[in-house]
Amino acid sequence: MEIILPKFGLFFWTLVVFLTVFFLLKKFAWGPILKALNDRETDIENKLRSAAEAEARMKTLTAENEKILQEAQSERAKILKEAGELKAQIIAEAKKEAQAEAAKELANARRVIESEKAAAVAHIKQTAVRLSIEVAEKVLRYELADKTKHEQFATQLVNDIRLN
Repeated sequence: MEIILPKFGLFFWTLVVFLTVFFLLKKFAWGPILKALNDRETDIENKLRSAAEAEARMKTLTAENEKILQEAQSERAKILKEAGELKAQIIAEAKKEAQAEAAKELANARRVIESEKAAAVAHIKQTAVRLSIEVAEKVLRYELADKTKHEQFATQLVNDIRLN
């Protein structure tokens, strides 16, 4: 029965040692352990709260980034549209200027051609008159070299004048 029921002295000292260890642990160990657990719990809660705030900020930033990206894309489209319109306008102006310049050059060329044509016609007329006079002079000299032919020619001229 001694194995089942310990002696009172053993029970007493076991109880004293247990209570001493229990009070020492409660005073020196459990306080810091509980404090460390509470600090850790608070730290984890703070980190979870910070992570939730960071996630909310990330969602906000992502939404803002998407909004900025959409604005940038619409601005890019607007700039490209304006550039296309400006390109078309510049091309139209260049065509108009080129056509005006071509018309001006064509008019100048026509004036030059007309003046050159008039000069050529005048030169041809002068040449024709000069050649006609030279031919007439040579014919008259040849024809009037003989006195009888000269008298016949004068008579013929007089007769022609009377007929008209």
